[in-house]
Amino acid sequence: RSVLRSVFHEVIEVGALDSADSVRLALVQRPELGVTFTKLHCWTLTQYSKCVFMDADTLVLCNVDELFDREEFSAAPDSGWPDCFNSGVFVFRPSLKTYHLLLQFAEEHGSFDGGDQGLLNSFFSNWATTDIDKHLPFIYNLSSNAVYTYVPAFKHFGRDAKVVHFLGSIKPWNYKYNLQTRKVMQDGTTSGSLHQLSFLALWWNIYSASILPLLEKTQKMEESESEEWK
Repeated sequence: RSVLRSVFHEVIEVGALDSADSVRLALVQRPELGVTFTKLHCWTLTQYSKCVFMDADTLVLCNVDELFDREEFSAAPDSGWPDCFNSGVFVFRPSLKTYHLLLQFAEEHGSFDGGDQGLLNSFFSNWATTDIDKHLPFIYNLSSNAVYTYVPAFKHFGRDAKVVHFLGSIKPWNYKYNLQTRKVMQDGTTSGSLHQLSFLALWWNIYSASILPLLEKTQKMEESESEEWK
């Protein structure tokens, strides 16, 4: 928490919300996604007029302030089913009314995939057919492990990517990284597509340069304080 508070202006702790829908979660083979209902708490941030939600497994590559010019509910298409949006990045307006409606909808209808994405797509069900301005370009939620499906498009548009999303059960922090060779490894061997590895290397470069020193500094401070109490 101390590291988070040293980086962000405000850190708010919330209780976990879990769909507890093991049957539907089994369809996507991601039993851990039930707790993604926790992101519904973001609608309670009524001290702000508009927010941009980003999953913890996203990496912002450049300034994206222009997202605040969009309205609720703006999101990018999901690479697996483009008529649905991916809930890893979206623009929304905090509202206790919306928050309670979402909780009520979850209790009455659940989520078709057991996680927040199915719930939000059902709640904001007109996203696919109404205002095109609420469709964010894919570069605002580029799926790092999906670019291989259309390599020419990635080569043409990929350099403009603004937010990379590390989808799947294996996250950047699950990989091993060699600080000397600056290569990403998994179980001792290089793993993943060339594009995936380049994004993973970027994540690790940022982590090792900007985050790791903060963690090490905090650990030393905590150890020092612990010694003083002995």
